[in-house]
Amino acid sequence: MSHRHWHILRDNTGFTLCRHLPPRFDFAVCTVLPCGKAIRLAHQIRQDLWRALQNLRGFSPVVRLERAAEGWLVTAGGRAAGPVPAAVVARADAVLNDASNRVRWVRHAGWRP
Repeated sequence: MSHRHWHILRDNTGFTLCRHLPPRFDFAVCTVLPCGKAIRLAHQIRQDLWRALQNLRGFSPVVRLERAAEGWLVTAGGRAAGPVPAAVVARADAVLNDASNRVRWVRHAGWRP
């Protein structure tokens, strides 16, 4: 899917990437990642979250990045049609904290230590 179909909502602390307006977190998980190009980082996270959770009824990913001392505070999750089982939240957390995902995302976002 083309990136042009995604909304990017900017404010003075960061931005939110979402497919539908207004963005809505029916569930969310958080982590901190090093600095890098935020939009590239957000799209990579969104893609992996979608791959992992696309069978969740009504799922639409939402990724929020906010500046933090360590880089970016990432909140990822999104919309769902109905209740979100704990197993779905655990799966989203696993995607966000998977070491190989994190290395790939940060490399793609252009961060260099």
